[in-house]
Amino acid sequence: MERAEAEAVYDQGREAVVAVLVALSVRIAVQDAQIVAQGAQIERLTARLEELERQVNRTSRNSSLPPSQDPPDAPVRERRSSGRKPGGQEGHPGHGRRFVPVERVDKVVQHWPLRCGCGHAFRVEERVPSGEPARHQVAELPPISVVVTEHRLERVCCPCCGETVRGDLPGDVPAGAFGPRLEAAVATLSVRNRVSRRDLVELAGELFGANMSIGTIDAIVQRTGEALELPYQGLLDHIRTAPAVNLDETGWRLRGGKRTLWGAFTQTAALLRIASDRHERELDALIGEQFAGIACSDRWWAYNKLPPDRRQVCWSHLVRDFTAHAEWTGARKELGETGLRIAEDLFDAWHTFKRDGDRRALKRRIAPLKRELKTILETNATKNARNRYTKTIAGNLLKLWPALWTFVETDGVEPTNNHAERGLRGAVIYRKLSLGSQSNQGEHTIERLLSASITCRLQKRSLFAYLTELLATKARGDPAPTLT
Repeated sequence: MERAEAEAVYDQGREAVVAVLVALSVRIAVQDAQIVAQGAQIERLTARLEELERQVNRTSRNSSLPPSQDPPDAPVRERRSSGRKPGGQEGHPGHGRRFVPVERVDKVVQHWPLRCGCGHAFRVEERVPSGEPARHQVAELPPISVVVTEHRLERVCCPCCGETVRGDLPGDVPAGAFGPRLEAAVATLSVRNRVSRRDLVELAGELFGANMSIGTIDAIVQRTGEALELPYQGLLDHIRTAPAVNLDETGWRLRGGKRTLWGAFTQTAALLRIASDRHERELDALIGEQFAGIACSDRWWAYNKLPPDRRQVCWSHLVRDFTAHAEWTGARKELGETGLRIAEDLFDAWHTFKRDGDRRALKRRIAPLKRELKTILETNATKNARNRYTKTIAGNLLKLWPALWTFVETDGVEPTNNHAERGLRGAVIYRKLSLGSQSNQGEHTIERLLSASITCRLQKRSLFAYLTELLATKARGDPAPTLT
């Protein structure tokens, strides 16, 4: 083979090799891009899978879901056992029913023995008391029926001008067909006992002998709500100037559409307000833009408008969050378990303080818990932290750091928002039974009635007695009694 021919073959071979290498390079580059894309897709799918697993595993233990929505296979809620048997403990004083004082007894019936065990039959003249009688009291309802009073407005012809003049109703006689006690009973059964309009018609007939219609019941409830306008405003003023307030919100319905029921609670007052949503502007409408007290709440974003040093974050909600993290692995599990242990020690210190009232001892016990929690939060909040879930909660809690410990320094502030949760419970049951409101006027009526009901309960005050006085003063045109 000549040299030129050999060089041609060599050049052809080299070109073929170069072409193969170029093709391989292109193929490798395409595969590298595919690997990068698949890696990103795997990462997205993994995050999506974790999110779906988190949603599937949500229960009342690790989220805000109520226990009624727990699936059948949900883990049993753990409760620390005291080791004691159920019921009254040995040495515990009894709480049996006490006798009504003699001066309050309406009727006394004497029962004399007829025969002795030896066979002797007692004569009337032998009925001489020997020692104190055994007492047995029976409380019974008398037959109940409304008292119908007819007011006749007589007409008289004037001898001077010949004009016929009719008498006027006294100021204490209502213009409607029902008195304040009956209307107060209807309103109380409606809001406090959550009796439906149809059932109230039956109860009014069976219990009181009063003939009413569904429309009449609804009109009575609306009139009671209107009478509560000024007392409700008094509650609003009280809440906005209170040194500490518990806040919470829940869903509501207006003709099937979504609304929000806000609640603000002190130790002696409750204010409920129905609003369009859970935005911070509705928080301003509830407590005012110039609210200067301490607000205890969960970590819903609308409350972030309040300075952390004037807030108390609910530790019961934090326990659920820590529980959710503790059910995972790695950094999430470590953060969750540490948080649960700190929360347990915190509540133990708080319960001890509730018993002995020693705030200095409370501060001493809380100080190491604060240091431990801050250390693990700062570790998980750094830029190098790989788990985005722990990074998010750690960053959030560090921003709210003063709000975690307000209860340690401030009287009248507790580490949980249970006061507001309990306050809203009756309203939630009412919503589930009534399906919410059907008109804007109905919203105002129910928010006022619920506020009056919960406030009277907090004050250990009779709602029926208060509404009776309220409706009686309205009939006379007198100022309405306050709720504060």
